Amino acid sequence: MFVLEMANNHWGRVDRGLKIINAYSQVVRFNNVRAAIKLQFRDVDTFIHRDWRDNQDIRYIKKTRDTEMSKADYRTLVEAIRRGGCIPAATPFDEASVDLCVELGVEFIKIASSDINDWFLIEKIASTRKPVSFSTGGSSLKDIDDIVTFFDRRGIPLAINHCVSVYPSEDSELELNQIDFLRDRYPGHVVGLSTHEYHDWHSSMLIAYAKGARTFERHIDIEADGIPVSPYCTLPAQADEWFKAYHKVREMSGGSGRERRAVPQKEIEYLDALVRGVYAREDLPAGHVLREEDVYLAIPLQKGQISCREFMIGEVLREPVAAHAAIGINAIDSPYAETNAMRSLIEARGVDPLPTTAGPSTPPPAKPAKLETPSSNGSPKATSEA
Repeated sequence: MFVLEMANNHWGRVDRGLKIINAYSQVVRFNNVRAAIKLQFRDVDTFIHRDWRDNQDIRYIKKTRDTEMSKADYRTLVEAIRRGGCIPAATPFDEASVDLCVELGVEFIKIASSDINDWFLIEKIASTRKPVSFSTGGSSLKDIDDIVTFFDRRGIPLAINHCVSVYPSEDSELELNQIDFLRDRYPGHVVGLSTHEYHDWHSSMLIAYAKGARTFERHIDIEADGIPVSPYCTLPAQADEWFKAYHKVREMSGGSGRERRAVPQKEIEYLDALVRGVYAREDLPAGHVLREEDVYLAIPLQKGQISCREFMIGEVLREPVAAHAAIGINAIDSPYAETNAMRSLIEARGVDPLPTTAGPSTPPPAKPAKLETPSSNGSPKATSEA
């Protein structure tokens, strides 16, 4: 799932928020991906101490007041997200905002990196029983272990996002190997990537998906109203590139990584064309017990001919075989001939036989030397076993 976070609370403007939702809903539908659009909920009356609400010197307080929204505003945006075919989600920064998540029916709750050990808020979020995701950011390993254990014990679904809380992040700061670490340490949990890099929207998707990430989060914005876009934010055209990279890496990765892939017929046919068939070195009568020196291996493999894969010393010929002729599956007492499915595969693979069998322009390979193994008294003895 893709999580599209509306950066800076879309500057507290409902009209701008609706423009962002409309733009990204179209890109999501066009690329046929599953996406949530995530809002940030803050109840200013409880989030900021009353004596500090008008402070303009502390950046976080000023931005929170500048982007303040009413409950009705949030409801308008949540309804627009649903109409656009996306999943409404939210990051609540206080207990009153958790109640708003329940009231508006958001599908899941995100815990901000800064709140990973705010246990008052976490307890309140857990009480909703809604699925939860969180980003690791700069948290300690103990903090991450604690929050995973907390939600596991309560049976609440939890997704874990690797995240570097640097805005924006350079490629050299992404630390994508942390996805491997999180998957190994927390098996059974969905692991994702919450990222703020700004050089391309392609490479990290390929790497993260191949490493097993299955949720992907970025901040989103649009160029409108004369408002500058932060460099860590994604624009609609960049989201389109991001989604297309996801489809490409899924195509290249194929099916499950936990079981053997289904090999396509064209690949089987290609490999069959490289396999050597078994040919008679000289005229062989019916009833002859085949030895290693009676045959040689060469390409092409013909339809119905046994190959180096099936030939076993000691098989008996059911019919005579001329020198340099292919030894067919029906000409020997092979167990492969007794199994209809196996015989059918052998009869269907390889090239069609020539209309007539002519002698080769070059002599067959020299007879193989006997393999020698030590006898019980230490002197060599001959064997024809391959």
